[in-house]
Amino acid sequence: MPRQEGSGGGRIVIISASVGAGHDGAAAELTRRLVASGFAVDRLDFLDLLPARLGRAISGAYHRMLTHAPGCYQRIYAATERTGGSGPGARALLRSAEKRTLRALPPDTRAVVSTYPGASQVLGALRSSGRLSVPAVTYLTDFSVHPLWVAAGIDLHLAAHDIPAAQARACGAARVLASGPVVDPRFKPATDHRERMQARARFGLPLMAPLALLVAGSWGVGPVQQVACEIQERSAAVPVVVCGRNQALADRLRAAGIEHAYGWVQDMPGLMRAADVLVQNAGGLTSLEAFAAGLPVASYGCIPGHGQTNAAALHEAGLATWIREPAGFEPVLTELLDGRLGERQRAAGLALFAGDPDTGPVAAVLRGCGAGTAAVSVRRPGRRSRPAPRRLVGTAVLASALWAGAVGTGIAATHSASSVLQAIDHDSDHDEPGFPLAGYRG
Repeated sequence: MPRQEGSGGGRIVIISASVGAGHDGAAAELTRRLVASGFAVDRLDFLDLLPARLGRAISGAYHRMLTHAPGCYQRIYAATERTGGSGPGARALLRSAEKRTLRALPPDTRAVVSTYPGASQVLGALRSSGRLSVPAVTYLTDFSVHPLWVAAGIDLHLAAHDIPAAQARACGAARVLASGPVVDPRFKPATDHRERMQARARFGLPLMAPLALLVAGSWGVGPVQQVACEIQERSAAVPVVVCGRNQALADRLRAAGIEHAYGWVQDMPGLMRAADVLVQNAGGLTSLEAFAAGLPVASYGCIPGHGQTNAAALHEAGLATWIREPAGFEPVLTELLDGRLGERQRAAGLALFAGDPDTGPVAAVLRGCGAGTAAVSVRRPGRRSRPAPRRLVGTAVLASALWAGAVGTGIAATHSASSVLQAIDHDSDHDEPGFPLAGYRG
């Protein structure tokens, strides 16, 4: 991943993961801000630090399960949330990434920042064992905190809001700071009616009708077509759907009569300025971007696991309304478009970005850097260690097949690996994902 040079402040390494787009999005904005503050920044993809190219296989398995067997993912997420950790296979896989992570850190590294729970677990272990001598910081990209986000040995956990900060403390994080969200500054409200109309014209959208922007992450998962049809048939709003990299979904929506359906959109700030409300199902970075753009947000048809826990946390914070049942969708959407609920949520969302920059995420990282000015200490082995036995690698793949998003799986805590893979294969025979509209309750 890219290296960006600052103006002499030292070097910081950010470890993200190309699982969806939220982890990388937060890493990109942290990189921009750190470089502007004079630091050189290296970015690493945690999937590349796993041995034998297992990272890409794991990401693919997670994508496939979330698309075709979401109930299985919900059970795994809930089980690891209850037990507070992952299974032995997942832990073995993480240990296998420790030496590769140390070797990837430049010798002049002053701090390491993680935006992905698996990377945080590895960095915490390296800090605890003394093999990493510089501060390790976790930036929590989710609004809810699964226990696997919190690793002993991490020097500082940064959260976007007091609610995820409190959840991190409840999971055992020793030092937590609610430092605010990390969002590209291009996301901001339209300055006037003319700017909004110009944004609509660029996308070929209706100029006068209320627009409901429906997003489903970079993978385009969840009951997107059902929700888009509900918006079109049961509300005054026109659905505008962003399907991410799922071009097949965009094509399917247009064939079903949803006129404004897009694949990957480069100008999301402009599209948000054109819209009146956001409907989302995962609660990740897109929700924070919508708050910055002044959009009220509804969580509906949420994907299992982190999609539902994020929806609950955002609802508790008063930032987004979680619609749990189809009967509540139309009245809540109307109130968000034209009522006091929408006004309150716009104000609450924009208030997230009104904090003092001296207490923000980058300022916290920089203070952490000041606590550790030594170079990275790597206890390199005298000779290259032998590769893991095939049986161990196979166990790690199966036991960690869902290590992605907000959770590294402890698959052994719920079902055998073979039953999970059979569930994926069985559900994959169907064209449509197995998402009930009201979501999973776990």
